[in-house]
Amino acid sequence: MVLGAFVGVMAGLLGIGGGLIVVPALLFLLPMAGIDPSVSMHIALATSLATIIATSGSSALNHFRLGNVDMYVVKWLMPGVVVGGFLGAKVAEWIPSQYLPKVFGVIILCLAVQMLFSLKGKVAKTMPSNAVTMGIGTGIGMISSLAGIGGGSLSVPFLNRHGIEMRKAVGSSSVCGCMIAISGMLGFIMHGYKVESLPAYSIGYVYLPALIAIASTSMLMTRTGAKLATSLPTPTLKKIFALFLMCVAGTMLL
Repeated sequence: MVLGAFVGVMAGLLGIGGGLIVVPALLFLLPMAGIDPSVSMHIALATSLATIIATSGSSALNHFRLGNVDMYVVKWLMPGVVVGGFLGAKVAEWIPSQYLPKVFGVIILCLAVQMLFSLKGKVAKTMPSNAVTMGIGTGIGMISSLAGIGGGSLSVPFLNRHGIEMRKAVGSSSVCGCMIAISGMLGFIMHGYKVESLPAYSIGYVYLPALIAIASTSMLMTRTGAKLATSLPTPTLKKIFALFLMCVAGTMLL
């Protein structure tokens, strides 16, 4: 529940669904609950996506109220991220479980480096064509599902780099992150439905006790994060985001 409260604040502040925090935390906690290590990474990814549905949904609602959502961006990113979410769950089934944490760490490290370079203040580009935006959305959805994240760490830099103001990039990312989480979670449920080594109280790879505990507090705290996102200056938000990703990437790889 403490983990969920922290995730909620970060979701509202940075437009992330919380998977960057939840996946490493669950990888540490699940073995303590006696869960088979051979399925712990898949359970961490699936349960993380399930918590993101509640967290990103709550964060998106708060950003809607604060006027931080660009509906044009959401309209053209949404179809791609939904398809990508299903594809990511499928790809995760093909990767041996012992390599999944390293894949997660590499993805997050790349995101951290990309965001740090974006701090140099390059001239913003215009948004690409609708078809290209949907294609990019598919890539964002697939990588996000594979890493058990809501996609904010991918979509926020992309949108901000293409002329979307940081607060609206964060708010729009929350909406898309909720859809990524739904499609990715459904994919993990389908692929884990017949796996015999899963713990009790699981639906596919989704572990309900962890889901309920995290979601119960994360939904309450997204409002606090959204208010911080509205009041903090844009350069500060970017620095927080980049440093946060660096810390998570270092933890997973080391």
